[in-house]
Amino acid sequence: MLEKGLSARSDTTVSEQNTAATMGSGDLPVFATPAMVALMEHAAMTAVAAHLPEGSTTVGAEMNVTHIKPSALGAAISATAVLTAVEGRKLTFNVGARDAEGVIGEGVHIRYVVDRERFMAKLR
Repeated sequence: MLEKGLSARSDTTVSEQNTAATMGSGDLPVFATPAMVALMEHAAMTAVAAHLPEGSTTVGAEMNVTHIKPSALGAAISATAVLTAVEGRKLTFNVGARDAEGVIGEGVHIRYVVDRERFMAKLR
């Protein structure tokens, strides 16, 4: 059952593969905003995955975040997501990301519960 307060954390380390220069979102060797967003989405997906009906998953629909400060190569990054609202199939999360220095990003993320087979059938 999906209830407010469900939460999860996802972790990564800043490497060449997730820098702004490599991902194309900038030209500096710092943690890329798209990598931060993906880590936040992963935490949100994970927070509710075990509580979904069989055959269901969630898909990201909206992300409103700020990337407050850069993180250097080698920095440990953790993203958290907390489910704050359940409105039918619509799930709203508060998301945040931190490194050893403190908060690096925060915002709100919306996901929807979907039936896997019906969702994928739309692509055919």
